[in-house]
Amino acid sequence: MNSPNPIWKQQAFTVSHADQSAFAGAGLRPFFEYRELGIANATQGRFGAHVIRAVPGRESEAQWHTHDLEFQMVYVLQGWVVFEYEGQDEQVLRPGSCVLQPSGIRHREVRHSSDLMLIEITSPAEFETKVADAPEA
Repeated sequence: MNSPNPIWKQQAFTVSHADQSAFAGAGLRPFFEYRELGIANATQGRFGAHVIRAVPGRESEAQWHTHDLEFQMVYVLQGWVVFEYEGQDEQVLRPGSCVLQPSGIRHREVRHSSDLMLIEITSPAEFETKVADAPEA
């Protein structure tokens, strides 16, 4: 069946199985490991999705930063994580918590449980991260 949506032509079918794809430490943060879900390749970089888990014994550097992207969503699978966001109270995310981080919002990951695991979806797959000053209180 042909799709009337031209975006479909820019995507490929992909499946990622947890037992067939490994976590790698070469991600944005050294205290996390990342398992790519194949979405970036399947969408020619328009979207990215990966599972993130805590690296045992590694702590957050709690550095304020921003991301230049169109969409960033985080969904917690297990454990907990504490984020601070510009203009918001401290947020404790636990299993089932979901957050949409608007582009450019200053934020930082403050601390997390050793068993933290979450899913992050972004658009585009590759994006710029900039260190930022802490927001004024």
